[in-house]
Amino acid sequence: MFLVDMKFLDMDKITVELTQQHKAYLERQYQSHTLLFGGRKVPRTGGILLSQHATEQELRQVLDADPFIQSGAVSYSITQFIPVMASKDYTQILEQSGN
Repeated sequence: MFLVDMKFLDMDKITVELTQQHKAYLERQYQSHTLLFGGRKVPRTGGILLSQHATEQELRQVLDADPFIQSGAVSYSITQFIPVMASKDYTQILEQSGN
């Protein structure tokens, strides 16, 4: 699994239109079931995504096509991790990760 930390670089570029494009793009990615969760940071300095892409390279391809990234308004960092504990509602994620 991967944790994606997105950071706003240029707030002037983050328009309503660009935000709508970003959300529409991510909605299509959620349909593939490789993105699990996402949302805004508080304070609003960027966002966080949780991904179960098979490889970091696959995830980077998805992120690099995101309108936020392509516009230069946002950067990201990726942390890979292996989930080993979860509440009973999310144990299927542990099973998928081989733990």
